[in-house]
Parts: sequence; C-alpha cells; structure tokens
Amino acid sequence: MAQSLLPLVVDVGVPLASYYILSDGFGLSEVAALGWSSVVPALRTLWALARRTGVNGLALLILIVNVVGLAMSTMTGDPRLMLAKDSGVSSVVGIAVIVSVFMGKPLMTAGLKPFVTKGIAARSAAWDRLAAGSAPFRRAERRFSLIWGTVLLIECVARVIGAYTIPVHTMVWLGSVLMVVAILLAMVVAGGSCAEPMEKMVRAEAEAEAEAEAERDAGDRAGAAVAGGTAPVPAVTGS
Repeated sequence: MAQSLLPLVVDVGVPLASYYILSDGFGLSEVAALGWSSVVPALRTLWALARRTGVNGLALLILIVNVVGLAMSTMTGDPRLMLAKDSGVSSVVGIAVIVSVFMGKPLMTAGLKPFVTKGIAARSAAWDRLAAGSAPFRRAERRFSLIWGTVLLIECVARVIGAYTIPVHTMVWLGSVLMVVAILLAMVVAGGSCAEPMEKMVRAEAEAEAEAEAERDAGDRAGAAVAGGTAPVPAVTGS
C-alpha cells in the first residue's frame, strides 16, 4: 500500500505544497512557483526511468509532455498554460490506454493481473487459461482498461476548462482534487464491474483445476497400485 501511494503523494502532494509555499511564503510569481513545483515529479520520473533496465515508453512520453509543456508555458509566461499542461499527462495516458485495448494488449492488465492473482502461482496459471479461452474474461479485461482511459480523458477535459475559467490560485489545488477524484472513480467503477468478477472467475478456475489435479493424482495412485499387484482384494461375506 505504501509503495502504491508514494507516487501519488510525490506527484500531487509535493507540487501542491511547494506551489503555495513558494508563492505565498516566498512571494514568487505564479509562473515561477508552478515551474519549480513541477521539478520533483519530473525528477521522480527520471529516477524511475534510470532504475529500469529498459526504457518505459509511457513514462518517457509523460516526461516529454511535462518538459515541453513547462518550456512553452515558461516562454509565454502564461500560468494558465502551465496548469493546462498537466492535463496533457492525463490525455496521453488515457489515449494510450484506449488505443491499447483496440490493439489487443490492454495497458492496465499489467497492474490488474497482480491484483487479481495475489502472486499465487495457481491463480496466475488460471488467469492465463481464462485469457486464452474465456470470452467473458477477455471482455472484462478490455472493459477495465476502457474505463480507466475514459475517466482519464474526462479528467483531462475538466482540468483544461478549469485552467482557463477558474482563478489560478484556486485551480492549483482543485486540479489535484480532480485528479484524485478521477483515480478513485476509476478504481471504484472498474473494480466493481471488472476486477471483482475477474477475481471470482480466476478463483473458481484455480479451484476447479486443483480438484481436477487431485482426481488425476488419485487415479495415478490407483493405477500404480494395480500395476504393482497391490490392489485391495474385495472382502467376501457369507450369507
């Protein structure tokens, strides 16, 4: 849980606190405060990329969107553009997730599978069997990613509208609230309609396979006993 929440704290809490400290405490302009408050999330993304053996394409794309947006908004001196650039991350992720569904490789499966299988080998094997042979399971898997992608795109639109209609000082915290609400909404909707049914299917498949394996083992032991001449002799009862 701590590992899951740490990126959210870094990407939302730290920039939010940094902005108000720099603007209200040190008197920096809105543009400067927004710019410096974006440094920590950017450094975290760079560190995450550096620690990987390969390049994470999505993380790299998000970093590029942030850097380009920050550069453009700094050159124009428009704080509203700096706020709007944050929605670019949501749009990039949302579009990538939706496109991945139609390409047959849902991006959210990478996080969904460990959650459903709980790291249990039997459940992982059950997941693979269902993914290969169960149409309802595959539909739920695709729907999970579609829900996440759609919610992120809606959040993107809401933040762009807010960036150009709501005072900057207010939109700084409201934008973070919108992002957290979007994440929670996606978790609730996708979890209830997709993740929970998939978990039940995986559990049932794993239990059925365990029962079938037990029956096969019992049959193998009985066959071995017959082959070795140790089969039990039926008792003969007199009348």
